[in-house]
Amino acid sequence: MELTATLQDLGLPSDVLLWQALLLTIISFGVGIVGGFVGLALGTVRLPVLLFLGMPSTLAAGTNIIVSTASSLFGALRHMREGRVDLRVVLIMGVPSFAGAFLGGYYAGAAPEGLLVLVVGILVLWQGIELAAKAGAAAESSGAPGGAMADALAGGTDRRRHPALAAAMGLVIGVTGGAVGLILGSLRLPGLIRVLGMDPRIAAGTNLFIGFAMGASGWTGHVARGQVDYSLAVLMGLSAVAGVNIGARQTGRAGLRTLLASMGAVLIVVGVLMAWRGVDGWLLR
Repeated sequence: MELTATLQDLGLPSDVLLWQALLLTIISFGVGIVGGFVGLALGTVRLPVLLFLGMPSTLAAGTNIIVSTASSLFGALRHMREGRVDLRVVLIMGVPSFAGAFLGGYYAGAAPEGLLVLVVGILVLWQGIELAAKAGAAAESSGAPGGAMADALAGGTDRRRHPALAAAMGLVIGVTGGAVGLILGSLRLPGLIRVLGMDPRIAAGTNLFIGFAMGASGWTGHVARGQVDYSLAVLMGLSAVAGVNIGARQTGRAGLRTLLASMGAVLIVVGVLMAWRGVDGWLLR
C-alpha cells in the first residue's frame, strides 16, 4: 500500500495517512494499557505524537480529548466493577473541579500558558520521583501487613473525611487545568494519594472517573467548533478502550510496589513532557 494513501481511500472522511492512523492506533492501545493500570488518561502522551505527525494543534487537541474521555470512562467503569472508585471523593472533588476549569478557561490569559504548563510539569515530575521512592520503601517494608504498608506508603492518615480538603484540591487543579487546556489527571493522582491519603489502587479508579467527567465537559467546545477528526478519534478511541480495560484489570492484581513504581515512572515521563512543552511555549518563543 502506498505511503501517500489516506483514510479517505477507505471511504473515511479524514486526510490522515493510513500509516499514521495505524501508528496512532497502536500507540493509543499501548498508552491505554499503561493508563488503565495507573489510573491516568495520558492524553499528555498522545498529544505530542499527534502534533509531531503534523496534525494542526486545535484538531489534535479536540481529537485527543475525545480519546482521553472515552478511555477514562471505560477504565473508570472497570475499576468501579472491582470496587476501586470512591464516589464520595468523585462528587466532592468533581464539582469544584468543573467550576475551577470554567474559571481557569475564562481567565486563561491572566498568566502565560507556557509558564503554567512548566510549573505543572515540574510538580508532576517531583510527585513522580516521590512515588518511585515510595516503591523502594515498599520493597523495604515487604514484611509489613498489607494494610499497614498501604497506609504508610499512601501518605499516612486517610483524610477523605475532610471534604474541604478534597474540594480545595479539586478547585485548584480545575483552575489550572482550565487555564492550560488539560484534564491534569497526572497532577490529581498523586494528590489523591499524598494529600488525601488514598490507597493507590482506589486513587487510580477514582482519578479516571473524575478525568472522564472533566474530559466530557472539555470536548464539547471542540466538537462545536468542528475541531475533531472523528475517523481518527474512533480508531484511536477503540484501541485506547481495549488497552485501558486490559490495564485496569491488572491494577487489582499488581503488588503495591509494582503499582507505585509504575505510577512514579509514568508521572516522571509525563512531567518531563509537560515541562518541555512549557519551556518551548514560554521561554523559546
